[in-house]
Amino acid sequence: MFEGPNYPKTLDESLFDDWLEKGRSSKIPYAYLIVIWDELDGLYTPVYVEERSELHNYARYGQAPDHQLLVAAYDLYSETRVI
Repeated sequence: MFEGPNYPKTLDESLFDDWLEKGRSSKIPYAYLIVIWDELDGLYTPVYVEERSELHNYARYGQAPDHQLLVAAYDLYSETRVI
């Protein structure tokens, strides 16, 4: 996933599925998975949040000079992409 010129690197789908499962099985009631691109490490990392409003706390990939940038956000239960 995340293939094409709009993304810095592809992401293995099985790793993404693992992230979804980890978020759903957490004792903390997370609702969203945020996929972050780290410019310094050249890796995607997962971030879990409880409220949709927290998604706006992250700079978006291609729109900010930060080194950790939001690439996409997903509802953990419906697996729908929200950003």
